Amino acid sequence: MGMISEFRTFAVRGNVMDLAVGVIIGAAFGKIVDSVVNDLIMPLVGRVIGKLDFSNLFVTLSDPPPGTPMTLDALKKAGVPVFAYGNFLTIAVNFLILAFIIFMMVRAFNKMREKEPPPPPEAPPEEVVLLREIRDSLKTR
Repeated sequence: MGMISEFRTFAVRGNVMDLAVGVIIGAAFGKIVDSVVNDLIMPLVGRVIGKLDFSNLFVTLSDPPPGTPMTLDALKKAGVPVFAYGNFLTIAVNFLILAFIIFMMVRAFNKMREKEPPPPPEAPPEEVVLLREIRDSLKTR
């Protein structure tokens, strides 16, 4: 029974609940960023570069069988080895955007958070006070 109550105590602690909420919000936020990248940014980048769909950027590493369409899905189904760098580009841009957004959120949070005043200086020990008094009295002589 001790392990179960210990687990319950662990599971309902604030840090675990905060982490669970963070993971759930992070997953939902990741979907939003995926949509921004795939539906808004990558089509614009593709239009500027001349390719409309980055996911179909690839290089075949061997000759495909005759009659196989030159699309990534068809080549993979045919067993042709392909170097599919387009999907990597999409995921890399996705990561950069997500990292930038998180950086901006943390930066804004740090600015909003109140700065704690520095702690008041501690009173010096009694010996130091006595030594200072002696020093000061010797200076005046």
